[in-house]
Amino acid sequence: MINKYQSIRGMHDYLPKEIKHWNYVESIIKKILSSYGYHEIRLPIIEYTELFYRTIGNDTDVIEKEMYSFKDRSKHNVTLRPEGTVGCARANINNGLLNDQFQKLWYFGPMFRYERPQKGRYRQFYQMGLEVFGFKGPYIDIELILLISRCWKKLGIDKYLRLEINSIGSTKSREVYKKDLITFLENNQLLLDIDSKRRLYINPLRILDTKNKSIQLLLKKGPLLINYIDKNSMIYFKNICNFMLEMGIEYTINNNLIRGLDYYNDIVFEWKTNKLGTQDTICAGGRYDKLIETLGGPKTPAIGCAIGMERLILLIKEMSSSMMSCYIDIYLVVFNECNKLNIIKIGEILHNSFPMFKIIINYYNGSLKRQFQLANKYHSKVVLLLGPDEQEKNTIIIKDLRNKIQKEILQFNLVKELSYLLSQKNCDYL
Repeated sequence: MINKYQSIRGMHDYLPKEIKHWNYVESIIKKILSSYGYHEIRLPIIEYTELFYRTIGNDTDVIEKEMYSFKDRSKHNVTLRPEGTVGCARANINNGLLNDQFQKLWYFGPMFRYERPQKGRYRQFYQMGLEVFGFKGPYIDIELILLISRCWKKLGIDKYLRLEINSIGSTKSREVYKKDLITFLENNQLLLDIDSKRRLYINPLRILDTKNKSIQLLLKKGPLLINYIDKNSMIYFKNICNFMLEMGIEYTINNNLIRGLDYYNDIVFEWKTNKLGTQDTICAGGRYDKLIETLGGPKTPAIGCAIGMERLILLIKEMSSSMMSCYIDIYLVVFNECNKLNIIKIGEILHNSFPMFKIIINYYNGSLKRQFQLANKYHSKVVLLLGPDEQEKNTIIIKDLRNKIQKEILQFNLVKELSYLLSQKNCDYL
């Protein structure tokens, strides 16, 4: 019988088998964020629609065709958040977090955009966002890039990612550039696709990040934004490039990189991969020094970025051998019904002694061979066996599956023995 109730297109269920990968990745990133002095903030999923119209830009794809907007029962126009930066900025202003203060914040959660679903792109998707308020660059910019680079290295995927950067200058310099870009594109209208023609007079900068390869080739013959940015923005950008070289950060300047949201200024960046098809951007961000003022807050320099978690998980699962190298630390095997209560008691002792370890008791009374098959399925490090003979002698069998070593010890010495076997020295913990 086919279940007539299906999840909404582009919205996915994440099952326990997948969540273990998510938890692993999130824990790695959160540890690194903490080490750099970032603090978590939790934000509403729904905001007033006007908040996004005011900041993202009326002519962006997000505003034009991707937002989930509706009226609530009080007839207010509200929107499921399509991104996190604007909501985070609003929260900082509302709660007085920017009054002569610096903030380094992170958030995690679902975002919503009505896009055509495909691999790595969903209508409900998750982002890990990082936002920094109050710090003038370029040093905080470099620190943010170093932080993200550290995440890639720790997750074992740095060699599959490339960093692209650009400077989009100030709003004033972009207006001058737009006029010349429009003139160039008008002279080549026969080569433009329908989408580019539509954008030409509404927001021509959106054409720069087109996926159409023929238009990308055309743009190489046109004016470059980098030649229009003001002196201060150029100095800023050169400093960033020099610092990255000094820190050993590899990067490529992409003159057509502009980001899809209007609040950005000066440096913008993206980490991309060629391993996931067209959905190649894993992390993206840049400076947005005018956003807080636009929302009525104090003049506040700011920079941030967001990691697309679905794409990151896909990349790690496909490319990194370090992904979840061990899932279960201690696996307890039950021989028969009489042993179950004693195994539970031992399990509780182990949970008290090793609160960070993953400890599983298998209550299945199948054959010993089948139970070991299940232990291997969970990539267990250590298996504990308590049979009738061991129970009578007050002993327990420890089987180290990684080193293929088995021995029988007194239950009194169990915690001490496991402490050694699962120590940093003897374990491939990440």
